[in-house]
Amino acid sequence: PLTLEEVRMLVELFYLPYHHGALAQQLLEHFRWLRANSLSVGVPATAPDACGGTRWRGRAQSFQLLCARTCRLHSRLVSTASRALLYDLHPYLWDIRNLLLAASAFVLWLGCQSIGAPMLLGRDAEPWARRGGLFGELQALLPVGNSCDLFYHPPPLFPSSQLYLLRPLLPLDKRGGQWVLGVLSEGGGCSKVSQGLQAQFSPAPALPGRLLGSFLSLSPEYTFVLEDEGGPCGYAAGALHAEGFLQQRDSSWLPAIRHKYPPELGTGGPALGQEAVLFFHAEPLAVPQPVLRRFPSLVQLGTAPRVLDVGASRSLALCLLSALRANGSRGVFCQVSDTDRQQLSFYSKLG
Repeated sequence: PLTLEEVRMLVELFYLPYHHGALAQQLLEHFRWLRANSLSVGVPATAPDACGGTRWRGRAQSFQLLCARTCRLHSRLVSTASRALLYDLHPYLWDIRNLLLAASAFVLWLGCQSIGAPMLLGRDAEPWARRGGLFGELQALLPVGNSCDLFYHPPPLFPSSQLYLLRPLLPLDKRGGQWVLGVLSEGGGCSKVSQGLQAQFSPAPALPGRLLGSFLSLSPEYTFVLEDEGGPCGYAAGALHAEGFLQQRDSSWLPAIRHKYPPELGTGGPALGQEAVLFFHAEPLAVPQPVLRRFPSLVQLGTAPRVLDVGASRSLALCLLSALRANGSRGVFCQVSDTDRQQLSFYSKLG
């Protein structure tokens, strides 16, 4: 059963509409301070204000622990509460969990930036655009807080106790010149993904190279990883300036990949390998200039089929969009084949 401490946490998260319990107050205070002081991150240890970076990381760690406790509370409630209590309380705790997954990863991302960027917030939202309580205040602190459509989604019919971790791609993910994120071997909502998400492949590029290779090589700072107890199970990747990214992809990255993997390499191999090799030798479709002017950033997301909780996918999207918005993006687009039903279904579920 739930412990007394867990029940106390639950009460503190939803204490009163305009009066927070201790846990909720701590979450808000940490998040406000971390966002306001993020410019102190990335300071060399020998710099005069290195203690500012140390303090920031200490508070970031405290915030991460509070977020993890709340995510565990959601999992525990689903596993142990009576069905009547669970279905009454689950929508509220599910919302908070999803928002804290995104907020926690956003704070981690701020800590990975070598140059702090000014936080760009939208105009003040109409009163109806945000909910009350802790959820509404956390929503307002994310750079995309006024995009209310991102935050409204019905909870799953069958609650899941699965624990998730959402984080940015880290330097530790790079091994021997390769980005290795683990396995999304079951296929993704965005596309079927085979063994190992890597920027370099041997002996032939698997489908992950087609999905993520250019992002991992040219824009790794806007790549996020979703993990569950089985390992990596989703990703979100973006390019802040899509026009420059696509030009660099076509002028340098693609020619290098084509040289490394000539068309004949896939001959006689598995159909998936042949498809991936031929994909690199096809000319990519040009993005119309009006699209690039109105939506200057490119995004791509996907999850493994085992991720049935759409809340985790929305947290991925929310975190990536927050990072892009914090660095000045005015809008994003994604490229989807009109014949890829998996991709279309995935993005439709995100809203």
